[in-house]
Amino acid sequence: MGGAPGQTNGAPSAANPLAATRRLSLAQAKEIAFERNWDLLAAKSGIDSATAQLIVAKEFPNPTLSLSTTRIGTFDNATLEGNDLLHRSYDTIAAVSQLIEIGGKRRDRQVAARAGILGAKARFFDAKRSLDQGVTKAYVAALLAQANVRILNESTSYMSREADIAQARFKAGDISDADNKRIQISADQYALQAKSAAALAVQARIAVEVLMGEPQPRGQWTASDGIEQLAAARPPVQAAPPEAARPDVLAAEADLRGAEANLKLQKAYRIPDPTFTFLGEHNPSQPLPPPAADTLGIGVSFPLPLWNRNHGNILAARAAVDQYTLALNKLRTQVISDVATAEVAYQEASERLQRYDQQIQPHSAEVRESVSYAYRKGGASLVDLLEAERTDNDVRLATAQAMSDTASAAADLIAAHNVMTELAAGTTK
Repeated sequence: MGGAPGQTNGAPSAANPLAATRRLSLAQAKEIAFERNWDLLAAKSGIDSATAQLIVAKEFPNPTLSLSTTRIGTFDNATLEGNDLLHRSYDTIAAVSQLIEIGGKRRDRQVAARAGILGAKARFFDAKRSLDQGVTKAYVAALLAQANVRILNESTSYMSREADIAQARFKAGDISDADNKRIQISADQYALQAKSAAALAVQARIAVEVLMGEPQPRGQWTASDGIEQLAAARPPVQAAPPEAARPDVLAAEADLRGAEANLKLQKAYRIPDPTFTFLGEHNPSQPLPPPAADTLGIGVSFPLPLWNRNHGNILAARAAVDQYTLALNKLRTQVISDVATAEVAYQEASERLQRYDQQIQPHSAEVRESVSYAYRKGGASLVDLLEAERTDNDVRLATAQAMSDTASAAADLIAAHNVMTELAAGTTK
């Protein structure tokens, strides 16, 4: 794998732990992806944003301080004893005003914010679920590409050996020059297909590195897991508790609860919030020495809901509730569809693999060996030889494809059955 930013050699480092060995297992690929994948990191940052919204929802509105002074330009703005500021005839008023939210607005805002946090955490786990599925399928695709390279190289080796035998038989006059060249052409075609498959294998390995967040993906690693091993592993699907749901469903449910809380909040805004004011007035009397006329006061104000009853925002919030309800119902149906589709696909792929592995591929190999032996002895035609080799090559490629399909279907099945409870979604550990 490529080095970390600023590194050009293959020395191991904390950012690139596999640079020394150049070998990568599926478990290692997932572990690195969970730490460095950009989409997963972005989903995790969404939790911080939702947490900040809860902090905002818990905060009280700040009080307002006001100061005012009047009668500054009057003729009696100075005292008989001098020009002391506190004894001037200015009329000074200091007031503190505090808005008080009523009607459950603060509570509804906090409910919506808490639902936002749960939704953000559920989306993080859903992103992790999708990333696990994506890394597995990309790793399997890389294994399939490498298996195709191996199979085509084997076919090239088989035909090269047949070409050597054909060359000897041509010199002995047993076959024509055309037959000799046709065998050589077939061997060259397999060699070119193997080179093309090798290029595709590099691209598949690069796709794995991209999911792992590799800053310089080059595909220069070797898989330590085999496609046969992954295809043979049974997907660990267990019965889930009734209250459990897939993370994307939990996120949709949280979004709906948040929308319902916001609807209640918009309805509560029809109730005007009062603002209480506490004030003190300092008004020195004239002429001195009578004492100053200092007074205290209290007042309340609130907007009159005559022209604006928040009707538009209420309609918008109600529409959002309807949209989130439809999205949740659609998603629940999609989960059932995903599970059913994944189960059918896995069943079909595993049965196809079993038949290829136990019946078709062994018989194809036997036919190829038999026709090859007969051709060497003159008992089979060149057409029979080329057809047997082509069939065996296709069967081996189809067997590798069945292994890949089985492993990929198992990943889809695990992802479809990936469920959790709201309590488990409350943490990102």
